[in-house]
Amino acid sequence: MHYARLRNSIFLAGLFMISAGLPGLSPLVESQAETPVPPVYNLYSMEELDAGGGGHFFATANINNASIQVLVDTGATAVALSFEDAQKAGLSPNTLKFDVPVNTANGTGFAAKVILRKVEIGTIRVPDVEGLVLPKGAFDGTLLGMSFLGRLTSFGVQNGKLVLKN
Repeated sequence: MHYARLRNSIFLAGLFMISAGLPGLSPLVESQAETPVPPVYNLYSMEELDAGGGGHFFATANINNASIQVLVDTGATAVALSFEDAQKAGLSPNTLKFDVPVNTANGTGFAAKVILRKVEIGTIRVPDVEGLVLPKGAFDGTLLGMSFLGRLTSFGVQNGKLVLKN
């Protein structure tokens, strides 16, 4: 009889452990077992740029992981990089074919078409942006044009600041 009570006690203890789980362990819920953790995306980004000299908007952009000073230019069709800035961005301008006709303030010339892996200003990031590289000595600096700006949710001047939203 003593063994019967012990057997019943062990059986009940086992039953409680199975139904409640072992201490320190929690049962896997189906969603925990099969659902990977999703990546975190920045769903909304906004940057404000102060006007510089002459009312122009300048920024430091990260182009292909290179920090490059740019002039934001809504009149420029594309991101237009100087030969030197293209080198900083790892575009190897010596190997590019300069066959795209462009009209600049200095007249008509030729540029090389490129795809920029990423262009960032602060928290705003746009991948695969069309760009143009100008020949050595043709242009000093980089213009951040509509191939970047047109991919944003919106942009505009408010209270003397250029507001970029994505």
